Amino acid sequence: MMTLPDKTPMPPADAPPDERFDRQMRIPGWNQEALAQARVGVVGDDPWLTGIFITAAAALGINRLTAVAPELDERLLAAAQGLNPELDLAVFPGHFSHFLLEELLAGCTVLVDLGRHALAAKLLLTYANQEHLPLVRGYTFEGDGAAGLKLFTYHKGREWRDLLQVLPQAQLPFLGQSDPVLALVAAGLVLEETKKLLLGEPVTPEVISYVRGLPDRTSPPYPGPLPPAGGEGEEATRGFSPSPDSENDPGTLASFHASNYTENRKPKTENPLAIVGAGALGNFVGLGLTALGFGPLTFIDPDPVEVTNLNRQVLFWDAVGQAKAEALATRLAKWFDIAARAEPTYMTRATDLSRFAAIFDCTDNHESRIILSEKCRANGQILISGGTGVEAGQVVIFNPATGGPTPAELLGLYDLVGRREIDVAERQRASCVYAPEPAVIMTNQIIGSLMVDAFRRLLGGDTPPNLFYDARGARMLS
Repeated sequence: MMTLPDKTPMPPADAPPDERFDRQMRIPGWNQEALAQARVGVVGDDPWLTGIFITAAAALGINRLTAVAPELDERLLAAAQGLNPELDLAVFPGHFSHFLLEELLAGCTVLVDLGRHALAAKLLLTYANQEHLPLVRGYTFEGDGAAGLKLFTYHKGREWRDLLQVLPQAQLPFLGQSDPVLALVAAGLVLEETKKLLLGEPVTPEVISYVRGLPDRTSPPYPGPLPPAGGEGEEATRGFSPSPDSENDPGTLASFHASNYTENRKPKTENPLAIVGAGALGNFVGLGLTALGFGPLTFIDPDPVEVTNLNRQVLFWDAVGQAKAEALATRLAKWFDIAARAEPTYMTRATDLSRFAAIFDCTDNHESRIILSEKCRANGQILISGGTGVEAGQVVIFNPATGGPTPAELLGLYDLVGRREIDVAERQRASCVYAPEPAVIMTNQIIGSLMVDAFRRLLGGDTPPNLFYDARGARMLS
């Protein structure tokens, strides 16, 4: 067994609330103590999917986790421990392949099954049924021309026939890594269901499913395996060298198809991408893009990292006080050996975005979204726009090749700002202090990751729909 050291003792019962969780504790009915005291058992066979869930759960304030997995991503373990100093994580290396291993999960409040082989799934369902424990099963899949994820929350009394939809066909343990972006989405959905169980909220009544077709593997773009971590001490601007024509040609889908992928399906650093906003959405968009090997990336954000960001901005655990854009670019460049740079400044009408082939809108105000919509329409640039609330969010896509309304038009943002003169006013304080609103990790993780998948689908010749997420909805994704 491997146990991560508990560097900080548990606070006494009368201790003041941890500032890290301030934004989620603003949510009506929130019970942070229930999350802190519960023990969650996690079983998985993919080091990335299992590690992402543990990291996100630690950021949420779930302090006590027991994991059974053959391997975990060391980068994500470091993030989990850094985000939550009270984390009590017991890791048992190996596959969950025998009923005697049930003893490892004794004392757990909720079980989470992230595995992809039938034996573990059946053992865990049987154990959950016998012990009257709820179990959240979520996993990714790929095959028969489709890829996606499924999720189902079991508790005593639910129809067993529903479980047939989420039992894997493979009888042997899964070896390797699943699609990193689909894993990010799945982990976010599983954590949302886990949170509902721990806070006594109703769980989703149906099987949650997200399925998309696979591009032709003989032609780009199909991602290769998860890139390894980069070397130590590298600069965030490593390798940032846009193609000579990028200033005049931001790139279209055709140029991506023709030049942005090598024969082994790895993105080349010829078509720069911009992520406007390096907060919660920006963290997950950046993580998803770099996990697939995309670059060069530019992060545009004027704000510094605050302690209250750490419940959802998972890559900043050791960067409080630093510029978000610089901290994010540096970390992702180091983790994934990609080209990334920062522009720690405001995005206004005067900002020149013409050099970018595609733009990811991760901003937190209507004015910025309107400006980005207008710039992308004028420049013929792809725009993937994400928006989140506490329990809902959306991904809206503008593809200049097919036209249609921009995100600002589709979402009616002009009416919301009263059609006044639109620009982004600079402010002296960071956004979370400037507008302290409730916020939680799951919505940002799900929407940010779906933004990346929408972009990938565009590059694969698909026409991805606008997506809407509702944590209280019967299917959650529509």
